[in-house]
Amino acid sequence: MTTIEARLATAGLPPLPRLAWLEIDLDALVANLELLRGLAGRSTSIHPVVKADAYGHGAVPVAEALVRAGVDGLCVATLDEGLALRAAGVPGPIHVLYPIPAGGVGEAAMAGLSVTVGDDASEAALAAAAAALPAGTPPLAVHVEIETGLGRGGVEVDALGGLLRRLATADGLRPAALWTHLQAPEDAPRTVAQLARFEAASRIATEAGLDLPRHAAASAGILAGNVPAYDGVRPGLALYGLVPDELPADSPGAIAGASLRPVMSLHARPVRVAMLPAGWGISYGPAFTTERPSRIATLPFGYGDGWSRALSNRAEVLVRGQRVPLIGRVAMDAIMVDVTDVPGPPVDADDAFVLIGSQGGETISVADVAQLCTTNAWEVVTSMARRVPRVYHAASGPLGLRTLLG
Repeated sequence: MTTIEARLATAGLPPLPRLAWLEIDLDALVANLELLRGLAGRSTSIHPVVKADAYGHGAVPVAEALVRAGVDGLCVATLDEGLALRAAGVPGPIHVLYPIPAGGVGEAAMAGLSVTVGDDASEAALAAAAAALPAGTPPLAVHVEIETGLGRGGVEVDALGGLLRRLATADGLRPAALWTHLQAPEDAPRTVAQLARFEAASRIATEAGLDLPRHAAASAGILAGNVPAYDGVRPGLALYGLVPDELPADSPGAIAGASLRPVMSLHARPVRVAMLPAGWGISYGPAFTTERPSRIATLPFGYGDGWSRALSNRAEVLVRGQRVPLIGRVAMDAIMVDVTDVPGPPVDADDAFVLIGSQGGETISVADVAQLCTTNAWEVVTSMARRVPRVYHAASGPLGLRTLLG
């Protein structure tokens, strides 16, 4: 197999600054987008979510790939995420899903972002800030979030009419959409109730003389097919090739998601491989002591990079297509694995390891890691630290590299 160094050199890219890295498959990203387009309906506007550094995959390179693939817009969670995309030259509509500080209204308007109003207080703060902007500042587009049952944010349906009237007459603001977020798309009665509240909100907007686009479906709703596409959808986790954990394995949504391709894989090479005697403690504590002479490989990836301490003495990694156990406590910058029983010549520093992904006939998925950590897939991928290099590639080979240096 061609080494990562040779692949990067052939592509004219600089070498890695460390021996642990994430591979981001942009072909898989675009394939997942096309699958989700088909499920949502080809005429439906699609606005992928690239918040939290594109779920750990790298916001700017992912956003650029999605724009090239023809998405209708993008969604982020925070004002600075949207401004960072604009600073990188990412074009097109960008919507901020959470209310922004009033002090950022001018920046948001000048950058052409749309923002969220979630209650009377956030609307009042936006209106006051927008009214104070210099003449000539473009109006700020506002998407009104409706509280339909998630309990996290949004305007109560009964309060919507007054808020919309104030928005429609506020200087510097422009009502642009209604949206909501579903609590459990796999729970049919709960989802039906939420959508009924959303429909009631839509009627209130219509009665106020506003014909506003609507969006409600995210990954689980798109895959399950039980949430109307309305005027747009917001795929998140599924875009990255991961099926939302809450969808039962035999459900239509999970079955549809089986065709998704994981975009992220995690790789490392050892910084040391050593034979250690029986009775030797491994890592801090120690929480593991060798019972025999053992060949131990140290991989430069730890909880400071996103590999949870909950995986201590529990996880496995792949080398030469074989599963080998992680032993001892996960450190900030390293983990140790026992490679004593790997067939063939002794494992050495030239061997490539896979922590998430496939090698030979074996696969360790994000879902596998999440289960060991008693968490969900979202947390596993978004925990991948900024300092971990990302190698962006397609079938033709590496296309780009992101490190702390740029």
